[in-house]
Amino acid sequence: MQAFVFPGQGSQFAGMGRDLYEAVPEARSVFDEADEALGFPLSRLCFEGPDEQLQLTENTQPAILTVSVALLRALQARGEQPDLVAGHSLGEYSALVAAGCLSFADAVRIVRKRGSFMQAAVPAGRGAMAAILGLEGPAVQEACRQAAQGEIVQPANYNSAQQIVIAGHAAAVERACQAALDGGARYAKPLKVSAPFHCALMKPAQDRLEAELSEIEFADLSVPLVNNAAAQIVRRGVQARRGLIEQVSSAVLWTQSVEAMCEQGVARFVEIGPGKVLTGLIKRIARHCERISIFDVKQLEAYV
Repeated sequence: MQAFVFPGQGSQFAGMGRDLYEAVPEARSVFDEADEALGFPLSRLCFEGPDEQLQLTENTQPAILTVSVALLRALQARGEQPDLVAGHSLGEYSALVAAGCLSFADAVRIVRKRGSFMQAAVPAGRGAMAAILGLEGPAVQEACRQAAQGEIVQPANYNSAQQIVIAGHAAAVERACQAALDGGARYAKPLKVSAPFHCALMKPAQDRLEAELSEIEFADLSVPLVNNAAAQIVRRGVQARRGLIEQVSSAVLWTQSVEAMCEQGVARFVEIGPGKVLTGLIKRIARHCERISIFDVKQLEAYV
């Protein structure tokens, strides 16, 4: 069995997707559809930048989605299909497009709003995120508990057994980093992010997104999804919508999701989208599985 997995925010770079647009008709149509759906040339932002505009969350999210779906359409046109799908945070939208649950036009419009809502949820400088390496989940949770002191700090991404990202109020995140180092972590360092994603501070964004998602049609899935919020298999559209709502202020259970896919019999993971972040994480979680990254025309042609 093979799973298609899709990256989230952080994998973007100016120039991504240009070779696909120029060489692959199925991919070109996706970029054109994104430009039309959004009413501005997102494709040009992907291909040319500038970086400071591409890094804005409301632009980053639809840009990564569009490149991922462009690659997906190229694979589908060549007869490639997954047995399971999953995505890391934003990548769950790409996965739902792959599963036939969500139209691409709806997905690209809603993730632009999602990015805007998440950016607006917490004033600049009030929140933070940090990566903790070398400490497992229960110990990171305890470090966050000790550090909270009436503020919010909690695990945001369970990326692998030894790599967990935390998020919350800036001062609480700083205290949690020190508590993690005191508890034996090898590394605890703030991340350069624009907001504290996947923690309780995102509840205002979650509420706004829920209202928007309630207006969108979610079909039942043609391919099962393993979702972020619960690391559970989802087959119905109503479940998929609920998972997208819950993931905004919940931790991304990526380690648990990969393990769940392995339990279902997945032996090959194909990362579809810019970068190779998920391939690296999966290597740490499921070393016995085959791992493939498809992020440009060269990789596409090598795979098919």
